[in-house]
Amino acid sequence: MALIKLQFRPGLSRDQTNYSGEGGWWDGDKIRFRSGYPEKIGGWLKSTTNTFSGTCRQMWNWITSFTDNFLSLGTDTKLYIEAGGVFYDITPFASALAGSNTFAVTISTTTVTVTTTTALPSWLVTGEPVLIAGFAAPLGGVPAAELNGVQTVTVTGANTFTFSVTTAATSTTSVSGVGYTVRTEIEPGNAYTVAGYGWGTGTWGRGAWGLGSTTPVNLPQRDWWMDNFDNDLVANIRNGPLYYWERGTVTDPSTALATHAQLLSVFATAAGYDANAVPVQVIQSLVSQQNKHLLAFGAVPFGSTSVSDFDPLLIRWASQDAPFQWTPTTTNSAGFLRVSRGSRIVRALPTRQEILVWTDTHLYTLQFLGTTDVFGLQEYADNISIVSPRACATASNITYWMGQDKFYAYTGRVETLPCTIRNYVFQDINLDQADQIICGTNEQWNEIWWFYPSADSNWNNRYVIFNHLEKLWYYGNLERTAWLDTPLRQWPQAANTTFNTQTQEPATTGNLYNHEDGLDDDGVAMEPYIQSNDFDLGDGDKFMLTRRIIPDINFGGSTAAEPEVAIEVRPRNFPGSTYQTDPADSQRVIETSVDVYTGQVFVRARARQMAIKISSDALGVQWQVGSPRLDAREDGTR
Repeated sequence: MALIKLQFRPGLSRDQTNYSGEGGWWDGDKIRFRSGYPEKIGGWLKSTTNTFSGTCRQMWNWITSFTDNFLSLGTDTKLYIEAGGVFYDITPFASALAGSNTFAVTISTTTVTVTTTTALPSWLVTGEPVLIAGFAAPLGGVPAAELNGVQTVTVTGANTFTFSVTTAATSTTSVSGVGYTVRTEIEPGNAYTVAGYGWGTGTWGRGAWGLGSTTPVNLPQRDWWMDNFDNDLVANIRNGPLYYWERGTVTDPSTALATHAQLLSVFATAAGYDANAVPVQVIQSLVSQQNKHLLAFGAVPFGSTSVSDFDPLLIRWASQDAPFQWTPTTTNSAGFLRVSRGSRIVRALPTRQEILVWTDTHLYTLQFLGTTDVFGLQEYADNISIVSPRACATASNITYWMGQDKFYAYTGRVETLPCTIRNYVFQDINLDQADQIICGTNEQWNEIWWFYPSADSNWNNRYVIFNHLEKLWYYGNLERTAWLDTPLRQWPQAANTTFNTQTQEPATTGNLYNHEDGLDDDGVAMEPYIQSNDFDLGDGDKFMLTRRIIPDINFGGSTAAEPEVAIEVRPRNFPGSTYQTDPADSQRVIETSVDVYTGQVFVRARARQMAIKISSDALGVQWQVGSPRLDAREDGTR
């Protein structure tokens, strides 16, 4: 019989049975399709040996007028700027600890001991920074300039810590007073959504005295939102205040990188504007780069400084080119408007000519009008969903996002995105951790990536990819908490924090990775594979005896001296039967290796239908599957 040429439809398809999808690809991991043929995806390497604290949920990259290439990262514990492979801690400081603090020095030593009236917060540990202020004169010969400022502390008790100075004390003395202030960094948030009970949750106080809520209340993960206003960074914690980090005008950024972000209201006061006009609570901030307005989506109304007045559907913006001026007047462009439908704003995403605004039920477009109204809002679609604030991305002027149960695209109108693996994704997803779901582009390969948690996971452990050029879907397993594809850096970058599979808790540190860099998993071999749907041998009635395979594998780009893949022949007679492994069975799974010099592989498999699986597990191997051929002949009906 003539050789059977195996040509499969590109993309993975799981929205029908394995057998009914004959002629396609059924399963895979860490593969992509190029020109219709599957190949192993690019590898990744740590971009720096340095680590950051916490679980990163957001990254933002920008270039300053001084050519600084800054990457900001927001975690549940910190706010960083990465430059040159170093993570600089710019986490804002909280309000000063209440009470009268005592500072003591001992003659001939460089250690300052601090005793606070208020107990130190639980998150302050040895090695963390504390902001000291209030010294106008030396203490025991230690200059005030060495006492004031950010100090790295050693915690010695519930109310005590020490820090070191350069100048040794010339006497043993101490000073106390409310004017000597101690400020720790803001309280850390949650690494992921957790359920809370008891004080302050749900229906606490409605039952018997002392009993908390019996219904858990989700305490959301900490999310940062970041954007740059010219050289500077604007940031906010979701449902928190606005912060600002100033790059400054000195060519060397080292001084700025040693400075922590501050409340935007502090800069408003310094610029002569009303600090009380700055929103004290914001869902998301962003800068409309085309017209230089700083916007707050979900905000406390103008005239209020109370978070109890927070309006999750209110949009406010500062005056043009003046991010500290939030008081609307007839001589500036500060203002506000309100979204009319939904219960809260979920996400705002700037695109080429408009800002897309999702509520939990609708999609709006916000456009700069250039009139006295400044911005205009238009309802674009109703009865839609977005699964998480970070589940959207724009590529080639089309915006894609994941909803609660399907994928969408906005091309000027909202469309449902056809998906061949929709059931596979949405029937095995942990929506209790939906806030973790992230989306990003990989423009080198015309891809949109979503990372999401499977049903049995509390963190992102899977991804699904849409190739928007070839209209193909594929998926795999990979843990990533944040993703950023930027033309300002050589590689797409992703953040990850290792999670403990037993305790379900994240590690205390995370890493930044360069993707599409190399062929492996940061020095460890990847294990990519792809498996076809079952296909009939012959007409599906008679048995076929397969005697050899003529492979068609391209190993171009491999760095291994002798790259090879494994090919499995997986025969069976009926869709419901299992693949056999008994060596004596003619329907057993047969695995053989194929390298660049392999011309043909001899096998012996007798069955009505078959699937082919290609995989690798060695370092430095790159491969693409072409069109293998089978040598098979009829072999009876029994």
